[in-house]
Amino acid sequence: MPEWDSAQYLKFNDERTQPCRDLAARVALASPANIVDLGCGPGNSTEVVAARWPEARITGVDSSSAMIASAREKHPSWRWVTEDIEEWAHGGESYDVVFSNAALQWVSDHARVFPQLLERVAPRGALAVQMPGNWDGPAHRLMREVAGRFGIAGKVREWFTHEPEFYYDALAAGSTRVDVWTTEYLHVMADAEAIVEWYKGTGMRPFLEALPNEDARDRFAAEYLEAIRSEYRARPDGRVLFPFRRVFVVAYQSGN
Repeated sequence: MPEWDSAQYLKFNDERTQPCRDLAARVALASPANIVDLGCGPGNSTEVVAARWPEARITGVDSSSAMIASAREKHPSWRWVTEDIEEWAHGGESYDVVFSNAALQWVSDHARVFPQLLERVAPRGALAVQMPGNWDGPAHRLMREVAGRFGIAGKVREWFTHEPEFYYDALAAGSTRVDVWTTEYLHVMADAEAIVEWYKGTGMRPFLEALPNEDARDRFAAEYLEAIRSEYRARPDGRVLFPFRRVFVVAYQSGN
């Protein structure tokens, strides 16, 4: 199974980090002392958290040892933990901010896990989450169509998210306030190839992992590129507009 590739993921660092900045800006806490970044990847989201709250103690958690190694190399003074989010959610130390940017879409059973994550939030703290919300968008529909031609349709565990109302209902009973919203980012990409490169670092990984060898993976990527070219037409200047919808949730703990 191919390992998470931090270099591939960071090819679109600015585009991937902007939703993280938007999420951090919406958390209405002035000076949290202890913050954890779940699914921290190579540390780009953790850097945003640290810039937003420079006096806080910072912990990054990710299931990929390669991502953690990349993050630790850049910021050796921060605490880095290799652990699965679902395991982490079972209990332990409380944090003033439990933060997660574009990671919880890989976690199953959100009805169970989100309340567990809220329980890891200290009194008067916040759970802050951002996830992709375009599972039904053209890029993912086309990915599934190509997967069907390769005989792996229905055999791949894709990421998923629910609609915002689901997260409100999951967290409202345990929170003093829940903010939920969506934003569609319109990324300006160099060409159709850039969209394929984007997904090689994230959403296409489960499909590539399901294929038997590099030759099959290369053929899958090539067929996907042709489908993307047909769906996402170049603008007069040659660039391609890539809409990407995201779901945001911020839930605040009581002061008890």
